Parts: sequence; C-alpha cells; structure tokens
Amino acid sequence: MDYAYAVADIVISRAGASSVSELCLVKKPCILIPSPNVAEDHQTKNAMALVTHNAAIILKDSDAREKLCDEAITLIKILKNALSYQKHSGLAFKDSRM
Repeated sequence: MDYAYAVADIVISRAGASSVSELCLVKKPCILIPSPNVAEDHQTKNAMALVTHNAAIILKDSDAREKLCDEAITLIKILKNALSYQKHSGLAFKDSRM
C-alpha cells in the first residue's frame, strides 16, 4: 500500500482501525466511508476521530453513491488551490528577502 499512498492525491477508504492508522501516518487528505455492517458502529467513531481534527471528510455509506464524486472533486479543488497558494506565497517570501 505504500506505493499506492505515495502516488495518491486523496484517499477514499472505509474507516477501520488499520486504515485510519495508516492514513494518519501518510497524512493524505481522505474521505472516509464507515461500513454500516460493523459492530457498535466503530468505524464511524474511528472516522470522527479524524473529522474532529479536520483531517478527513466523513460520508455515510447510504450517501456515497450520490455524493462521493462531488465530495472528491471538491476536495481535489481545495488541494489544488492550497498548492497554488503555497507556490505563490513561497515566491513572494523569496522576493521579499532580496
């Protein structure tokens, strides 16, 4: 999975403990879709641990078919804007030190 994470711009995943732990390590923006078929809804709790720190977006399994593509596109646009801002603010910082 390390190669998959390395080339991914975003990750769309279930929210099992192993997946959430890996996502914390790789620090990739992610959309988590907790499985509705698990004991005591623990995947939602796992996902919320990241959501409360603005480290993930949560999407209900029942809403995924309708909303996932839009959520993914929105996240990609946010990342693109953030990278563009970083690039330009870095140039401004370099210019101001001359």
